[in-house]
Amino acid sequence: MFVKRFARDVSAVAAIEFAFIAPVLIIMYFGLAEMTEAMIAQRRVAHTASTVGDLVAQSSTMTPSEISDIFTVGQAIVAPFPIAPLEMRVSSVTTDASDKATVDWSEGSGMAPLAKGSTVVMPATAMSASQSVVMSEVQYVYTSPVNYFLTSPITFSNVYYLHPRISNQVACATC
Repeated sequence: MFVKRFARDVSAVAAIEFAFIAPVLIIMYFGLAEMTEAMIAQRRVAHTASTVGDLVAQSSTMTPSEISDIFTVGQAIVAPFPIAPLEMRVSSVTTDASDKATVDWSEGSGMAPLAKGSTVVMPATAMSASQSVVMSEVQYVYTSPVNYFLTSPITFSNVYYLHPRISNQVACATC
């Protein structure tokens, strides 16, 4: 008799179902929030690479202090994420008549500059023979502040190739 009455009682079914489903939904919510935060960091890294290269490509000549200021802009784009793991490098790359790409100058922030005259492998669509591009590279090691789902750091990196806008090549005499 007690068992039959217990089997027919449905007054707490919703609470029991909620007790089973709530932990799963809460875990999914926090996991999605953590993944969204990582996606935002990745987008800021891509935006930083694009902006740094674009600011250099808008000039015909650069100085190391101007490039340093541009790197400060890159750090501002990444904020409010920590800027310590942010590495940036901007380089002017030229190809000769045989499509050999060499570095004219390079400056870095947290990332070593490329050696002047060193060879760079460029995508075939980035430039043709006897042209120049500004190559902007950004790397960021993202560590989740929650560290529940994304337990190990993720490295985001982007490279942008932009043609100079004002002149055929962006010069930097003292770089």
